[in-house]
Amino acid sequence: MDFDGVDLVLLDADVAGLMQRELKGGLDESGIACLWSCIADLNKIVPLIDEEYCASYFTRLLTLTQVVAARYIPTAT
Repeated sequence: MDFDGVDLVLLDADVAGLMQRELKGGLDESGIACLWSCIADLNKIVPLIDEEYCASYFTRLLTLTQVVAARYIPTAT
């Protein structure tokens, strides 16, 4: 299924892989970049999904990625 050029199945699989890598020791630079890309895609597609279950699922996925991404925001100096 595709929304605005974003393949939902691939996005879901990418996030799952990133979460697995995070749990096994953290993300490297390419993983962090992929995580932020997934967040951008989720922010883009979540408002477009009109099926309740699917919208709820991808909203939770967005929340999960944001929680993990907070760990990788550089602190202000």
